[in-house]
Formats: sequence, structure tokens, C-alpha cells
Amino acid sequence: MRVIFIGDVVGRGGCEALMAELPLIRREYFADIVIVNGENSADGNGIDPRSAQMIFDAGADVVTTGNHVFRKKSIDEELERNERLIRPANFGDGVPGRGVCTLDMGAYSAAVVNLIGTTYMQPADNPFRAADSILDRIDSRVIIVDFHAEATSEKRAMGYYLSGRVSAVLGTHTHVQTADEQVINGTGYITDAGMTGARESILGVEKDIIIEKFLTYYPKKHVFADGECEICGVCMDIDAKSGKCLSIERIKRLCHS
Repeated sequence: MRVIFIGDVVGRGGCEALMAELPLIRREYFADIVIVNGENSADGNGIDPRSAQMIFDAGADVVTTGNHVFRKKSIDEELERNERLIRPANFGDGVPGRGVCTLDMGAYSAAVVNLIGTTYMQPADNPFRAADSILDRIDSRVIIVDFHAEATSEKRAMGYYLSGRVSAVLGTHTHVQTADEQVINGTGYITDAGMTGARESILGVEKDIIIEKFLTYYPKKHVFADGECEICGVCMDIDAKSGKCLSIERIKRLCHS
């Protein structure tokens, strides 16, 4: 089976680029499953029902999120309603939504797990222990983990920790696609899948705002950049019977629409 994972979608521009290009990407790669991280897809920040629906309309089977998932309170009800829209599983008890989604593909199933790191991030339950607990409850052979984390060391550690036990550990959050894709003992890995958003930006935000913050240390409201967008992610071939990843390659393309 073939799985495509698309990195953090940023703002309306990222959503529109995804709607224009993802159907083409899906057909080009003959993808069976498409997973998209949409935690920054709403205007301003976070994710809301409108931006989530745009991502699903573009062709996503599952939408994962991260530390900004609860920025828009309007998403809470949608997280409870839509089983294919998930948030990090190691958030504290009592928050809306779920951290695991299982897709019934007929002859097989595929589980998508969303976790968040704790290094330089907001407090959360230990993601390594949370992964152990989740894997004890999952029957699927194919397991894709979106690990939303800041530190490259924590992401690498999770890749090795889960190697041989899941089909893939895919890093998100830092918005810069890394060139370290590899298969570790049957587990596809990349430190960061990259961003879907304005190419001429700093992590999707207007570059002059971020440069001024570095020059003056004076806080300014982030505004998502406009202009030509790029779509970043990975494509993986996975053996559905064993759950082993056979190959992983980066996807990076410009959207001219």
C-alpha cells in the first residue's frame, strides 16, 4: 500500500494550494491513504471547522494536529464528532477529541497516531510512554505516527524507540523539510515532513515581521504570508501484511495556482 503524508498546512493559502494540488499528487502517486497535518490551517492560527473541511475536501483521509489545535474553540465540537480529525494523544485527560484514528481499508486496517513532544514545548504526558500504551491497544499492522515536536533529538529518539514496531514516525511542527528520510528496521522516518504554505515566508509567517522581532525583541502579531505556495511531505510504500515500510521519499513541489 502507498501512504502520502503532507506536512503542516499554514493558513488559507496552504489550504488553497492543497485543494489545487493534492488530488493531482494522490493520482500521480497512486496513494491509498493520505494524511495531512492541519494544525495551522485556520486564518490567524490553529485549526477550525472550515479549514479542516477544506483539507478533507482536498482529499485527506485523516487530519492530524499539534500544539495549536485548541487555539480556536470552534474546533472542540468537530474533534468530538469527526473520528478522522485527531489531536495529540498525550494531552491531559478531559480535553476534546481523540489521538488515534483507525481506517478500515477492507482487507486491512491502518492506524494513525498523533503524539506531541515535551522538549521546548507545552507540558504533556510522556510521549514515549503514551506510545507504548497506545501500541498495546492497536490491532492494525500498519501504524503511522505523526510526532509533533520541536527538538530534533526527541524526534530522532522516537524514531529509534518505535523502530520495528510501527510503519512510520514522521516529524512535524518545525515547518522545514529535512533531508534525513530513511527506513529504520522497517519503520519509515523523517525528522520533519515540512510545510504547506507560502514559500517566501519564515515558517509561513510574513518574513518582515519575524526579522523585526529578531532585531528588536518587540512582540508583533504573526500574519501568514501570501504568494506562491509549496507543498511538502513524504510518500511511503508499506507492506500491508507486515506493516513494514519498504521505502520513503520526500515530496516537495510548488503550487502556481
